[in-house]
Order: sequence, then C-alpha cells, then structure tokens
Amino acid sequence: WSLVSTRSLFEHRAVVVGADRARILDELAGVAAGEPGAGVVVGRARPVGKTVFVFPGQGSQWAGMGVELLDTSTVFAEKMRRCDKALAEYVAWSLIDVVRRAPGAPDLDRVDVVQPVLWAIMVSLAELWRSAGVIPDAVIGHSQGEIAAACVAGALSLQDAARVVALRSRLVTQLSGAGGMASIACGLSRAQELVAASGDRLNIAAINGNSSIVVSGDMDALNELIQRCAADQVRARRIDVDYASHSGHVETIRAELLRLLASITPRSSSLAFISTVTGELMDTAGLDAAYWYKSIRQTVQFEQAVHTAFDHGYQVFVESSPHPVLVASIEETLANQEHSNDATVVPTLGRDDGALQRFWLSAGQAHVAGVQVDWAAVIGGGRQVALPTYGFVRRRFWLSEFDAAGGDVRRLGLAGAEHGLLGAVVQRPDSGEVVLTGHLSTAAQPWLADHAVSGVVLFPGAGFVELAVRAGDAVGCGVVEELTLSAPLVVPPLGAVQVQLVVGAPDTTGRRTLSMYSRPAQSVSGWTWHAEGLLGVGVVAAAADLSRWPPAGATP
Repeated sequence: WSLVSTRSLFEHRAVVVGADRARILDELAGVAAGEPGAGVVVGRARPVGKTVFVFPGQGSQWAGMGVELLDTSTVFAEKMRRCDKALAEYVAWSLIDVVRRAPGAPDLDRVDVVQPVLWAIMVSLAELWRSAGVIPDAVIGHSQGEIAAACVAGALSLQDAARVVALRSRLVTQLSGAGGMASIACGLSRAQELVAASGDRLNIAAINGNSSIVVSGDMDALNELIQRCAADQVRARRIDVDYASHSGHVETIRAELLRLLASITPRSSSLAFISTVTGELMDTAGLDAAYWYKSIRQTVQFEQAVHTAFDHGYQVFVESSPHPVLVASIEETLANQEHSNDATVVPTLGRDDGALQRFWLSAGQAHVAGVQVDWAAVIGGGRQVALPTYGFVRRRFWLSEFDAAGGDVRRLGLAGAEHGLLGAVVQRPDSGEVVLTGHLSTAAQPWLADHAVSGVVLFPGAGFVELAVRAGDAVGCGVVEELTLSAPLVVPPLGAVQVQLVVGAPDTTGRRTLSMYSRPAQSVSGWTWHAEGLLGVGVVAAAADLSRWPPAGATP
C-alpha cells in the first residue's frame, strides 16, 4: 500500500500478484533475477490515449464463469445481483443460479439463457474495472455486446438493457434449426467472392478484421461454402450455433421485436458510443427498437469501429468479457494503423481462469503499459510503512558549458560567466552595476523543451533562481534574499532569446538589487522585465550530507 500510494511511478514497471506473502516473495525474487513467473507482468509504460471498453457477442462463455468473482469480489457480486433483479421480470430463471450451475437451472447452450448471462457478466466486469480506477471514455459492442456497451455508457438503464437482451434472445430461439454461421480466414473482398455463388442464401455477418470474416445463412449453403474454402485453401470453421443472425433469417422476427422493445427510452450518453452497425460514432439517443433490430440483422462493422476509435484518440482497448475473443481481431486491425505501437489491448478473464487474481493480472497488464490504475483504492485499508529509499546510480549528469558568445568573450574585453545559461559578465565602472548576459534556445539547451505548458516552452522558475544565484556569485553576495517573478519567459521553438541580469550597486549593508530582462535575439525591440530580487551578503548553511541515508540523527 505504501509503495503504490506514496511513491512516484516510473517508466519500467512490474506487478506481482500472489495468494499469500510467500508466493509474492517468490515472484519478487523472480523479478529481481530477470525471470518473472506466472504471477508477474512486466512492461514499459508510455503515454496512453483514451480508454475504450469492448464487449464481444456470443462465444466468450464457459461453464463456471463468474462463480469465483461472486465469492471474492463484492463489486462484481453486487452488480450481478442488480442484473439478476432487472432480468427477473423477463426470464423464468435466476441469473445467480445459472452462473453457479444450481440444480434445476437451465444450461448455457440455450441462446435465451447465454445471451442474458453474458450481458450481466460483461456489465459486472466493467464495474470491476471502474472500481480499480480504469474508467472508459468510449464503448464498442460486437453484435449482442452492444447491449452491454449501451448499458455501461448509460444510454440504456439497467432495466431497459435487461429487456432488450432477454426479449430479443427469446425471439432468436424461433430461428433455431434453420441456419448457422461460419468463420473464414480471409479479407472482405475474398469472402464476398466465396459467398457470391450462394446468392441470397448467405450474408456477410461480421467483419472482425482484415483476415477474419463471419458468414451467416442457410445450413446447406454454409456446407457448400466450407467445401469451396477447403478447395481454395481458405481456412473455415463452423460456429457452434444453430441460427443465422445478421442474415435474412432475422427478418421473420422484425415486427415482434419492434413491438416488444417499443417502450425502451434510450438517452444521450456522456461516453462515446461507437456503433458496430455503422462503424462510426453515434448519439445514443438513437438506440431505439429499430436500432436493436438493425444490430442483429445487419453486418457487424467491428473492424471499422476499431479504426474509428483509434482515429479519435482511443488507444487503450479493454475487452470486458469472461474470455478474450476480440483481442486478436483488435490487434490485427491496428497492426496496419500508423502509430499502432501506441495501442494497448487488455483482456479481463480467461476460460477456466476466472478468479480475482486473473483480473488483477489483467489490471497489472494495463498498469505496466501506462494505464492509470488506482491501486490504493483497490488494496484499501493499508497503513504507511518505511520503505527503502531509491538507489543512487552515482553517474554525472552535469550539462556541458555553453559559450553564449560563440567564441572567447575575453578577447572582446569581457569576463566569461562560466555558466551554462550565461555567456559574459560586464562591470559598469561609472555606477558599480554589473550586467550578466546570455542566450537561451532549445537548440543550445535542448533540455529547456522539457518544461512546456500547453505546447509552449517556458523558462522554469528554478531557472530564474539559478540565474539569481549566479548573479550573486559574480558580485560576492551569497544569499538570494528575495526573488519575485512578474512575467513568464517564453523560449521560442526557433531562434533564441537574449537575457540580461542587471545587478545594482551595493547599498550601505552590501545588498544589491537584481532585475532580469529578455528580448528576441537579433532584435532591436524593447526589453521585457521578468523578475526582480534582492541579493544579500552572507553564507548559506552547508547542506546535509546526503551520501549517507538516512542522515545522522534522523528518525523514521
């Protein structure tokens, strides 16, 4: 708890998950030895864009999914109970009983059972991600996964979402036995050529990636397609369903579906909703009954939806499902995208691997990639303890001296400033004043570009202090008593800025005034006043010896 709540996060990261102290110590030893074990994720964080939660359609289910989380995660269990209550009006079985495989509960091989159960689990997993501080900025749903996406986005209430998934899946049972679906490993144009011979008996059901197409339609036509694929050496496999969604078969339930869903009240959501009906962003106020018919009838434009998300700055894709079925398609789709290395794709659980520990490993995978995870909230109830300090590498990183005059200033009758930001020191014989001059630019001092605000490079406040200290050294004043900044000093992306520090004559106590000015190099325009201060005579107390830690006499 102390490590995640009181220490800075660095670029190189590791997350260790273990059931007990001994296991965690073993995994930590593996990290230290460069041999991370199964309970460890290691990565290098980078700036990441916005986050999109992705919800798959049917296919991620497995017997026993969700059981362990019901017993170990109060967040997941509470959301599941709310989903159970919302579904109760439309189904004759208990969600919790189905998940726990209670005696008498229906099996997941029924479409009107598996789709509502998957909806509830995906929505509850999204709530678990939120409790860990991973908040979505957008959602994408694949086929029936759009119902979960709309619910998580707030476009549909939990009750309306339960109505859509329960009643629509019940109508789908009327399609059973008349058709089927198949996945073929080729691009869209090749798939269209293969399907063309079947006429209207087959439809392109889903475009999941540039080599992943789903076809839907009549059973005999599917068998013929698979034979053609085998002859053409195109990998094809039947999907384990006995109905043909996203095909003309769905038109038989259109009227009843529109009637049953007429009462839902979709609303505009605060999260972006990327439709897989269109592949584009849409206002969720349009998620009415007609939309939910199109969602099951038309081709799933998943590949286009992923492109749209990435093009709009969504670079973190979290598949909120009991088993990752879309991760590979997302990675394949983004592989040909410019800056695809900036994307992060994270699963949630895995088949027969649905414990809370599996979720923490997925959260760790997101964390090491640079996604913000609220570990302090996750762990909770911790207390701060003493931690080892950061190990000093003891390498020198002093900046090389920069000669602002571009040559030896002594040949011009000036004193060198011997400073990385200042070039010369000029003494005024008539007034006792001293002027220090120099040039600032990102070309000469590239590290200045690290201090930018909204894309504008600003000379840092610590830099003004450094200049004041150097001015004091030049006139024998060892203390900067006052320093007030009046205007920011902008360092242009091209060219340089000329700076002058004017140190006044000493007063009766030896104190001197200090003023700092700048103007664009090679300019005859007026000077901008940036700061004023007061330099005093004295000696700064010696700093503590930090080569020993903790310092002598310190108490933890």
